[in-house]
Amino acid sequence: MPAVDGWFTGEGDSFRLLGTRCAACATVFFPREDVHCRNPACEGGDLTEVPLSPRGRIWSFTDSRYRPPSPYVSDPELPWEPYALIAVELESERIVVLGQAVPGVTVADLTVGMAVEVVPGVLAEDAETTWTTWHWRPTGVAR
Repeated sequence: MPAVDGWFTGEGDSFRLLGTRCAACATVFFPREDVHCRNPACEGGDLTEVPLSPRGRIWSFTDSRYRPPSPYVSDPELPWEPYALIAVELESERIVVLGQAVPGVTVADLTVGMAVEVVPGVLAEDAETTWTTWHWRPTGVAR
């Protein structure tokens, strides 16, 4: 089950984040916008869903070493597992999208400017549901 409906689609090599593009000014948005153009210089409102570039370069990164507070859902009985957060400038759109690194990739593995690609990921799971999201994977890291 997608953690957020309408933000991504596909599987494997066809996995893509979904944004919207304004017909009037060609500005691309992520997360998607379905009501009006966010560009303050544009009065356009005709927005089209577009798949975003699957690749980009690391713009910035950090790690999450503490359990975030509510409303973030995590089991306080389980140990906290740190993870890397990566801000990626998309190849074609030149917008920056934040996401987690694939499991096993830490900040020690990352550098600003490194090439990465978007891949499907798991945000959380329980006995009944797996919530899916996207992760960033440095190119050259095995699937």
